Amino acid sequence: MTAQGKALHERVDSGEPETRKGVRFERTVHVSAEKLGISGVLDLVEVDTKIGRLKPVEYKRGKPKPDPMDEIQLCAQGLCLEEMTGQAVSEGALWYMQTRHRVPVVFFRRPARPNTRHHRRRARTSKQRTNAAARLRQTLQSLLAGGGLPAGVVGETG
Repeated sequence: MTAQGKALHERVDSGEPETRKGVRFERTVHVSAEKLGISGVLDLVEVDTKIGRLKPVEYKRGKPKPDPMDEIQLCAQGLCLEEMTGQAVSEGALWYMQTRHRVPVVFFRRPARPNTRHHRRRARTSKQRTNAAARLRQTLQSLLAGGGLPAGVVGETG
């Protein structure tokens, strides 16, 4: 880990849980999914205090990457939370230190909400990301369940 990455994580990892505007922030959350054989430590889990919805948030030192590795990590964190809590985790977020930007990642769609103009606009802007994350989630589950990577993935550049 670089000095910048260490400093970022010290900041994220420090402090007790806190609640602001109906969201509880749990830091340094240890998770595992025995069925998938994975475990890890989440930087942050946001818990909606009204409905209990969980959202993993991963902090990254740099900026968004062209490959999906950050999204894969976040998706694995969501799968761990699901197995541990028994509740669906439909989305997470990546926060990039270099750009100081939070990127939402939708793992799968929740049941449709009322068809408001705001909802239709939001659905259009996140449709591609949602579809990609859903495919990523299915692929990740298959890879982890099968115990290996499919042929041609390792060392592939593209």
